[in-house]
Amino acid sequence: MTGRRRTRSTLVPFLDRHGRATALSAGALAAVAALTAGCGIVPGTSGGGDGPVRVMTWAPQGTDATNKPGMPAMARAYGRWIDSRGGLNGRRLEVLTCNERNDSVGAARCARRAVDEGAVAVVGSYSQFAESFLAPLESAGIPYIGGYGVTNDEFTGHVSYPVNGGQPALLAGLGRALGATCGPVSLVRPDSIAGDQLPPVLDAGLKAAGHAAAEDQLAAEDATEYGAQSDRALGAASADQGRKGCVVPALGDRTDTFMDSFRRARADYPSVATATVLGSVDQTVINATGGASGPYEGAYITGWYPPASDIRWDPMKKVINQEAFGDNSIDPADAGVQTTWIAYTVLSAAVRKIGDGDVTADSVRKTLDDGLRVSTGGLTPTLHWPSESKLAGVGLPRLVNADVSLQVVRQGRLVAATRTAGARSDGTADMTAVLENTDVD
Repeated sequence: MTGRRRTRSTLVPFLDRHGRATALSAGALAAVAALTAGCGIVPGTSGGGDGPVRVMTWAPQGTDATNKPGMPAMARAYGRWIDSRGGLNGRRLEVLTCNERNDSVGAARCARRAVDEGAVAVVGSYSQFAESFLAPLESAGIPYIGGYGVTNDEFTGHVSYPVNGGQPALLAGLGRALGATCGPVSLVRPDSIAGDQLPPVLDAGLKAAGHAAAEDQLAAEDATEYGAQSDRALGAASADQGRKGCVVPALGDRTDTFMDSFRRARADYPSVATATVLGSVDQTVINATGGASGPYEGAYITGWYPPASDIRWDPMKKVINQEAFGDNSIDPADAGVQTTWIAYTVLSAAVRKIGDGDVTADSVRKTLDDGLRVSTGGLTPTLHWPSESKLAGVGLPRLVNADVSLQVVRQGRLVAATRTAGARSDGTADMTAVLENTDVD
């Protein structure tokens, strides 16, 4: 089955509650601006003088699809921790959170609330409805720092400051790793706008390793079982009897549901392996599916950052232990939690650079645009956001960090795959060159 291409409107795009693209007219945009002005709050003005620095973090919670409760929970923990240390340059960090509900209307509502309440930035958030939330943020000039990277729009919006390479880098890195080890490859991914952006980048990685494109299998985003998709994916992956095939589920929180169906169907295809990206699988999922005797043993898994066991995560873990002890929603191995930590590191660096000046959306954005370079303690390369990145030519002008961490499940544990072709000594690899040859628009 072949994925459908969705085209974009030349007007400002919005999504209805079913995920269908519509267009927001200039008049509607003006109405949004008028409503914002009518609230009596100038957008992005907290932090003036000695006032608190108000920011927002949003993510879907309690939905039937992907949920990221650890991201707003990590944001609140960071806020408590930074305030216990005297705040940001003496200013209290006020963290607002919003349930995005995995819905375009919910995403737009969270963005409008950030505008209405004078947030100077939206930090470390998750939403696949960038076309819904970016328009209000752009109208108000509010920077979007460290989104999860689930859609390509986060790598094109001029107020977006991504800290990782999003799904493009993860899938490209996985494709290059699998291209050297697998026979036929089957991709199982959501039948959604975000899902439509996955096949080209996985195929670019496969092509870089001299491999054919993956078989594309679509699945409902909120499916409760994947028997048909498992059968089709396994059948396609076993087409070449000379080399073991690989199945790549990229279904977010639904990946473990897919694996229930996959395990049952796999009995007839013992030679087929599996691989995926962090965010679809983590150590908890590996444990729950049998560890060393489960379907992920030997699987390649790509992430943006070092494995959670790396000592470079110790500062984050210390904050979690101090400020969120007992909060089970914050898993230090979760890529969303890790992204939120890095995003708040960027925010803190920007506020420090501003110094005694007013901390506003404009001043934060200007600081980031004027060449601020942010060290994340080795968790990423030094981050900075030039006007256009090396990937501007393929439609990703804001993608500044294309590094991926190549990991493998060995004896049931997720560890760095330090001997993978193309990886550095620490298991990371730069996907810039692969993405430069990718049609990701």
